[in-house]
Amino acid sequence: MPEAPPVEDSVPAVARPELRAAAGIGPSSERARRLTAETRSARGRRARRPSDRPSDRPSDRPSGGPSGGRTGSGAAWWQTARPIALAPRHAAVVVVLLMVVPLLFVVLFGLGLLKNLEVDPGGIVYASIAAALAYGAFFGRRAARDGGRATTGHAATAAPAPAGGTRAPRRARRPWLGDLVARFTLRTPAAHLLHRRHARYLHDLTRAFEQHRWDDALRDALPLADRERGDTAAGRPWFSLALPKRFTGQLRPTPRRGGPTATNAISGRTVHQHLTGLYRDAAERLERQGRFDEAAFVLADLLAAPAEAVALLDRHGRLTQAAELAEGRELAAELVVRLWWRAGERARAVRTAHRRGAFATAVERLSATDPQAARELRLAWAEHCRAAGDRLGAVEAVWPDEALRPSVAADLRDAVALGGPTRGRALPHLLALPDLMALGSGTATRALARAVLDGDGDPNATGRSVLAATLARLPAADPATDRELATAAARAAVRDGGLGGGVAEHSLFDRLRGRADPLTAADLPRPRPRPTPRPGGAAPGHTAVDRPGTLPVLDAALLASGSLLVACGQAGARLLAPDGRTRAHWDTPTDRLVLADHGGGALLVTDHGPDLLGLAHLDLATRTVRPWTTLRARHLAPSYDGHRLIAAADGGIVVLDTTAPRPVAVWRELGGEERLLGGITRTAGGCAALVRSSSTARTPLTEVWRWDLPGWELRARPRVDDALTDLLSRRDPDGTPEPVVLAAGSLLTVDPLPSGLMDPDGGIAAADRTVLRWTSDLPEAELTLDGTAVLGPAADGDHWALTVPTPDGTGLRGYAGTGPCSEPGLTVLVPNAAGDRIGVRRHAGAVTYWHRSGRVLATSADGTTLLANLRVTVR
Repeated sequence: MPEAPPVEDSVPAVARPELRAAAGIGPSSERARRLTAETRSARGRRARRPSDRPSDRPSDRPSGGPSGGRTGSGAAWWQTARPIALAPRHAAVVVVLLMVVPLLFVVLFGLGLLKNLEVDPGGIVYASIAAALAYGAFFGRRAARDGGRATTGHAATAAPAPAGGTRAPRRARRPWLGDLVARFTLRTPAAHLLHRRHARYLHDLTRAFEQHRWDDALRDALPLADRERGDTAAGRPWFSLALPKRFTGQLRPTPRRGGPTATNAISGRTVHQHLTGLYRDAAERLERQGRFDEAAFVLADLLAAPAEAVALLDRHGRLTQAAELAEGRELAAELVVRLWWRAGERARAVRTAHRRGAFATAVERLSATDPQAARELRLAWAEHCRAAGDRLGAVEAVWPDEALRPSVAADLRDAVALGGPTRGRALPHLLALPDLMALGSGTATRALARAVLDGDGDPNATGRSVLAATLARLPAADPATDRELATAAARAAVRDGGLGGGVAEHSLFDRLRGRADPLTAADLPRPRPRPTPRPGGAAPGHTAVDRPGTLPVLDAALLASGSLLVACGQAGARLLAPDGRTRAHWDTPTDRLVLADHGGGALLVTDHGPDLLGLAHLDLATRTVRPWTTLRARHLAPSYDGHRLIAAADGGIVVLDTTAPRPVAVWRELGGEERLLGGITRTAGGCAALVRSSSTARTPLTEVWRWDLPGWELRARPRVDDALTDLLSRRDPDGTPEPVVLAAGSLLTVDPLPSGLMDPDGGIAAADRTVLRWTSDLPEAELTLDGTAVLGPAADGDHWALTVPTPDGTGLRGYAGTGPCSEPGLTVLVPNAAGDRIGVRRHAGAVTYWHRSGRVLATSADGTTLLANLRVTVR
């Protein structure tokens, strides 16, 4: 069995905010560090750190885990740690002693009702406060001893996140009790003393700035709020009576925002304007004196204006520092890419542009200041697409620069070899290259384009509509060739009833007709769209070939060219024509396929054992296979962008660079307090997964997390605990089909109801049924189907397929649909089959269904048109 090489970490280092300093908590004393070094809770915190946690190997995970197809219940999946919190009754006692009793005595004393009291009211107030603190400390320690494994306060909030990953947005814990005490104190006679103390601080700070004692002034300065956002630079503030602590770090801008800070009695609007003027003048003077670090510190950390600090550093050639600050403060992606590129960190610039989708905007922004650098970035963009197998992406990257167009001629030829719509888009670009026509190579290209335009078949599948539309936008370099092809494209548009749809279809046809042969164009009418038949009543149904194939089918997908890519296990992978003929065969054992979104390539996945996968690159343009690596992971997303592969490993999500010679992690999500359950569902624009995380309650949270790609912005995390609990309370967990997550962020659960059992409404089921339920942040949807499902649904993106046995037990019926629905969108019947469920795959505008018995069936997205129906055999 091959060994999996270690995954190299290349995740961008992101500085974590120092939450203790931001909350006004000083560093721990030596005595405190000694007392907490060997406590049980400290050992628990260290054990739960991702860097110290043992790898999630099969031998370390309980049986029934994800490798077995079902979420296990062992420690690898259940996060038992919980933060310490006082019980509600103890918290109520603390509030009464700390707030109610002092306030009551102050009010009674102010009304003159305690004049005859022999006891000093002030002593009673102080005693009450001391009793509250002692009570809270006592029961807080008891909670720590009872919890044993919990973390507390900022230690829990500031636990190390996976490097480069974005931890779930979590509201920082605010000291609400101290907030209330501070506000109450300002309504007592002690407020006068506090105002004098704050006024003295403000006076001393102003003198330090006016006397240009920069070190003292900047270290004692108060960071200001961002008045445009009505917030601090770090987060929503709480109220405090303390003065800002002296800053002890380096006087240079911090690349990362700090945690939520405190506002106090000197944070009013007038003081804000005064300090703003002081800070602005200081920044200007420091810049004139050449003290650029201090000037940027004033702008970024004191004035909450990181964009101005980045501009200052950029003006003075501090490009690396400016890029770090812009990236850490999450400024515009194109600005970050431009700065890293100019700083010489070109690999990091490309990674950032890919992750945040900022190639085009970065090139445009760089073109205004440095055209040569913009051209180099454009070439790097094209090379990035080329390495991912995206030929048309490389063409689109360089095409606006006419001088660079000849560099993508080879990419265009490879794109033509892919066939289908990809060929239709590539042919006009080849014909638009003057060098191609001058060398005489344009004759064969022109003949191929003419054959596609004059051919029969579906205009979308053959690429005829795309070819005609692209010719309308991009004329051929040779005038005679352009006239000939424009005439053929206009005729094809009239014959097909349009150019594939779109709001600009009439204007595109007018362009073709204006460049076509005048005599032919005069007789051509405008295209009339053909009415699309809509099936009424029941969902469309298709029946697979009645006989099983001679080769097993473990995965399959209909490509844009009309060919079928099929994984046949130890028999390798095959590229089949719609009629079943073998167009290409690769001997690499293939159990799964991971398709590139652009359709130019795929990863062939071989199962070597539990959580051990072999991967090889398949280039569909050149039809070559290149072994890549052996990876230890329990799940792979079924598709990728050609560059970044999403895998489930070590209890979290890791994103791997597939263009590197060996596995390189470029991003991580989850891990630590959040654990991934089951698999990952992905589309080109986002992905979703089921996540279990700790909470303040005794039971962990189970949520569906949904991210936007490629930037991994967390968009939603609805809870699904109730849905899972309700399902498992009615069924034996071992006999309940595994739920799946759809890419839109909903959880699809399956509730089998065999005849004779009680249904959720309290009645007795008269026939075998299965209830599908979708749970998300939207109202829950439900669908009841005939038959009893034994296995969970298959899913790809938002498409799902549920398999139930036929009533006579001789075959399988698959109900398929997209997202939550009241009726299935399609039914697929596989006769003479049993056991495994029917798989589903959405790619290139088509949906492919397959079964292990060797049958493959492909339809259009709406299920009305059958595109392929074959059995896989040895030929």
